Amino acid sequence: MERPTSERSLLEPYARFRGEPLIALQELGLHFVGEGWRSYDDVVGREIFYSGFSENMRNMVMRQETLKRQITLLANKRVEVELLEGRLGPLGVDGEDAAHKLKRETRRAELETQLRQVAEDWTDKMICKMESRYFIRGAYYFATQLLTRAYHQGIHISTEEVLHLRKVAEEAAERKQSIIFLPCHRSHVDYVSLQLVCYRLGLALPTVVAGDNLNFPLVGSFLQHAGAMWIRRSFGDDHLYPTLVQAYMDTLLQNGHNVECFVEGGRSRTGKLLQPKFGILRFFLESVLSGRVEDAMICPVSTQYDKVIEVDSYVSELLGQPKQREDLRSFVSASNVLSLKLGRVDVRFFKPWSLRAFIDERMTRLERQPAAPGALPGETLRRRLLQTLGYEVLSNINEVSVVMPTALVGTVLLTLRGRGVGKSELVRRVEWLCDRVRARGGRVAHFAGNSTELVVDRAVEVLGPKIVGRVGGLAQDTFYAEDRFLLSFYRNQMIHLFISQALVCAAVYTKVKNGGTLDEQRITYQELEDYVFFLSQLFRAEFIFPTTPLEENLRSTVQGLEQDGVLQVIRNNTDDAQRITHVELHPHERTHGHENFDFYNFLLWPFTEAAWLGAVSLFMLVPPPQHHQHPSGTPAAESQWLNQQSVQDKAQLLGKTLFHQGDLAYYEAVNKEALKNTFTRSEEAGIIVVNRSGDSSTKSNSPARVRLDDEWMPSRDANGALRPEGKLWELCERIGLSRRGGLDWRDGDAVRGRILGLVDGLGAGLWEGGALLSADGRPSVSRRRRGIQTLSHL
Repeated sequence: MERPTSERSLLEPYARFRGEPLIALQELGLHFVGEGWRSYDDVVGREIFYSGFSENMRNMVMRQETLKRQITLLANKRVEVELLEGRLGPLGVDGEDAAHKLKRETRRAELETQLRQVAEDWTDKMICKMESRYFIRGAYYFATQLLTRAYHQGIHISTEEVLHLRKVAEEAAERKQSIIFLPCHRSHVDYVSLQLVCYRLGLALPTVVAGDNLNFPLVGSFLQHAGAMWIRRSFGDDHLYPTLVQAYMDTLLQNGHNVECFVEGGRSRTGKLLQPKFGILRFFLESVLSGRVEDAMICPVSTQYDKVIEVDSYVSELLGQPKQREDLRSFVSASNVLSLKLGRVDVRFFKPWSLRAFIDERMTRLERQPAAPGALPGETLRRRLLQTLGYEVLSNINEVSVVMPTALVGTVLLTLRGRGVGKSELVRRVEWLCDRVRARGGRVAHFAGNSTELVVDRAVEVLGPKIVGRVGGLAQDTFYAEDRFLLSFYRNQMIHLFISQALVCAAVYTKVKNGGTLDEQRITYQELEDYVFFLSQLFRAEFIFPTTPLEENLRSTVQGLEQDGVLQVIRNNTDDAQRITHVELHPHERTHGHENFDFYNFLLWPFTEAAWLGAVSLFMLVPPPQHHQHPSGTPAAESQWLNQQSVQDKAQLLGKTLFHQGDLAYYEAVNKEALKNTFTRSEEAGIIVVNRSGDSSTKSNSPARVRLDDEWMPSRDANGALRPEGKLWELCERIGLSRRGGLDWRDGDAVRGRILGLVDGLGAGLWEGGALLSADGRPSVSRRRRGIQTLSHL
């Protein structure tokens, strides 16, 4: 917990016109005339509010040498194509004559002019247009009114952090350098809150890199004049647009304008940090690496919420509902939520650091590492540098993040074996969890001197009865997780703090789960290390792991759990190095119901279930027995593919079915993001082969198609049923070692056969239906059907 003097609420709720009309009008007048800090006149950073700002920015972008060269290059390439196609007329007998050269140069100049016009039009639609100080004052007032109605406890910041940030901003302004704010992304409120913080602190507002899906009528124009720049979600094969974006980034950084973008790309639907998206980071890195920009300051930012406005829609999307397109109607309907009391927002700033210094230090280190086979040294170096930058920023965000009371309560409720928990026990476990967070170097939101009991009451109130249920009329009030899926969003906000402990306890659980004698529940240190490594690879796309080597991190994690009385370590007393030989449950844990050991396992079990579900669903890629086979008996998988999206949809249906039939313990395991991560990991491991290329002859966008690699192809028995054997089944079994057991644990040959039968049935539907694709990505006719079938494009 931070010291009381180190944190304060940045915004105070404005008076409401209905309740206090005179005070509300007075506050509005102060903003209109610009009294005190509201004037936003003495700003730290580059001047942005002046007439002609947008035109000046557009002209500077168009003057960038990189953009000019690309326009010339594209024009020349197009002229060469037209020459080959004969559009410029035939060449003379002796080659190109003067008249033909003139025609070619005229055509090239004409193409350059057209490309410049296109680039200028795109630039005008892309760039932010912060020209009116009066507009931004009104926007600040309007945004604060909305935000403080939704988050009635305001925006909280660390005094020390913002004072340091302001000092860095002053130094950067003297050097005409930019600050690149890189926040995490959980809500649309993220960029609003950061803009409000910068306004209130008197810092130059950053240009916010935003997806053009938000650029819809009325709202898009408002946001663009408030600081948003629009960028396509995908560049496709366009060779001009990426250069234009690079030219704009160069212009912003060369002139010391602050920038804000989200390192995760889109909003996290699960609550935890997503893997970094390197698209926009690549532009920043290229600006400095090329020497066009001397330096820029990187400032990772964490934004945490008691409750996220969009969390209900996130759950719908994760369960398979199509994402709703952003439009004015959805924006207005979302604003209805702003009358709710959603608690507070906490914004934390990591100490800004120099991008140039980062590049110099990491380049020296990376240059000593071997390059990937077949890759150009320069390309490999830049790719590694970009990846290192992305994960460094995420690590900084995790380090500075604050654990909110709702995350504490949600985590406790989801890590208990019982159906519910009494009030006193809930308070006790929240206090224990606070201590664990601080011991891990994390931060707990400041309680402002309130008791833990009061904090728990407020957190339960903010979450609401649809998420946390309460049973009254008992010996004591009892709380339970009403909606575990929704509550998992808040648990996931702090899971990064305990991921190492969770992996170790999951490995130990593989022995404890089966019971038996104390010796039988003991795991060797080598087995522990092997299984932790297996899980870390399994969840590589799920979590942001510590950057320390596995052996070092494992040793320190085991020692920490030993000190906490969770695990007991057995060492070789005859060895001077005191090597660890075995690990087992601590006697204290055995006598106290495994509550702390279970806590770490409960954190990981939903993700283990999702990984197991993803692995089992890959059996759907096995062709039915009636399919054509090679003489060797191996299915001809190399010539038949399935639509990857259809397979993932069926995998989600499989998960829902297994959950309701009792074979899957966690409903959140069926979320589509976890299944996507499973398919990504399977592709990286060579278990599946994914083909995303389109038909080059028609330039059509073919759907991604997938098949099992031949080495991972399971076999069938004499009756055509899938056999629970082979490399793929061994993977499922190994994941299943750490799946949650208990009184309702279901295993055995009968269960395996029933699950594989269900998977095979769903897979047969894919092979018979429209999900079957040929090697070129086009729909194929199932060989089980007779007669001529009409094909339809997917």
